[in-house]
Amino acid sequence: MLYEFKLPDLGEGLTEGEVARWLVQEGQEIAEDDPLVEIQTDKTTVEIPSPAAGKVARILVAEGEVVPVGTVLVVIGESPDEVPPSADDFVRSEAVAGKARATPLVRNIARQLGVDLDAVTGTGPDGRVTEEDVREAAGATAPAEGERREKLRGVRRLIAEHMARTHREVPPVTWVEECDFEELDLKLLVPAALKAAALSLQEYPELNARLEGDEIVYLDRYDIGVAVQTDQGLVVPVVRGCGSRPLADLADEVARLADAARAGALAPDELRGSTFTVTSAGKLGGLFHTPIVNYPEVAIMGIGRIAPRPVVRDGEVVVRKTGTIAVTFDHRVVDGARASEFGLALIRRLESPAGLS
Repeated sequence: MLYEFKLPDLGEGLTEGEVARWLVQEGQEIAEDDPLVEIQTDKTTVEIPSPAAGKVARILVAEGEVVPVGTVLVVIGESPDEVPPSADDFVRSEAVAGKARATPLVRNIARQLGVDLDAVTGTGPDGRVTEEDVREAAGATAPAEGERREKLRGVRRLIAEHMARTHREVPPVTWVEECDFEELDLKLLVPAALKAAALSLQEYPELNARLEGDEIVYLDRYDIGVAVQTDQGLVVPVVRGCGSRPLADLADEVARLADAARAGALAPDELRGSTFTVTSAGKLGGLFHTPIVNYPEVAIMGIGRIAPRPVVRDGEVVVRKTGTIAVTFDHRVVDGARASEFGLALIRRLESPAGLS
């Protein structure tokens, strides 16, 4: 008997996933709950264990392919003697396109290149459409001299899709102001920003909201995402309850989540449900930047480079640790005046950090 393992619904409205990495090979013996496959969602990479013991009869979806929930990913045989079937023996949910015969990888390439498989004459066995057929139909050519092409996949593909959606749906405005960080221990910069943001969001609730259809949903929790740069790309783990936790506790949590992010060990729940986001340029430099709203949130704050700079205090030029605070907001939900007031309230708290402990 053969077991067809389908891409499961991993929650949070997931409709599709990318096969990031197979942890088994065809013909391999596996036990139930052995690591089977890594699936990249729009939040994180999830390792899925094998639902059954047996022999990996056929892997139907190639690494890098994006398929809808319910698609058969792999076939596992209960007996090592079972003959691996052909991929064409399995109905692959929405991944099947018309009458054309093609492998899952070729179907994915066709989607990326905008090629209608039903309009392509296949040159492969039994009229199967090959990758070369698809690329020829799309007019795709080999890289020219001096070019290197790399498939958009994994975290980079997800970032691209998320940023494109934000750009399409959110009319953004960015407000920027200087901030005096002289009194703040910069080792506590990010946790202090989380606490200052949460307290300020309590005063300006329209920045701690989301737009759903024709309704603004105001949130009474302050779960703030922190942008973390990793070797695989930017991820945004969520720090819960930022308005009520002590600063030292927030610092420990930020460090823990950052370490987990860089190790690729974040749990899916640690990447879900943020109401606002904080990002910092850190050592990357740049006087300021205009952060992109982390959809479906309606606002994000960015911290620019902090450095000793000459400023005027009480009529005299003095050197202070100075940086910038940027607030990008969705102008459908937040008015400019309210965003400015929020930013100033946040800056006041960062400039007088004793009240954040």
